[in-house]
Amino acid sequence: MDHSSTATQVAVDPRHISYANLVYGLHGLSILIGLLSAKYIVTTFLFGVPSLIAVVMNYARRDLVRGTWLDSHFRWQIRTFWIALVAFLAVSLMFRPLSWVWIGLPLLWTGYGLIGLWALYRTARGWLALREGRIMPAGGIW
Repeated sequence: MDHSSTATQVAVDPRHISYANLVYGLHGLSILIGLLSAKYIVTTFLFGVPSLIAVVMNYARRDLVRGTWLDSHFRWQIRTFWIALVAFLAVSLMFRPLSWVWIGLPLLWTGYGLIGLWALYRTARGWLALREGRIMPAGGIW
């Protein structure tokens, strides 16, 4: 397990690793529901019960992992949710008013689709890094 980088070498409670896995799993479940239903991935990621529970869980235990390599995963999970929400609102505000015009709906659907794929990517990348014991990068949205 590679725990080097900027996180301090504070011992991590194995229960917190399981907890982070559960949070990724809840986000993954929301994405899967979006893939298997007529809904958008992004809407089930943002408004589905599993993801909402996951975000609350992140905030509930965030202080317990501060200063450890798991802190980067909690930050990654929280940022993924909030950035997706802001992007969803921006796309909605830009293209929903145009949905009555032919070009509005394809742009709206494309925007939602891209945000959903981005959330899928971030969830998969974070979960794989957690399994390998890697720290998530601090900056940027990718």
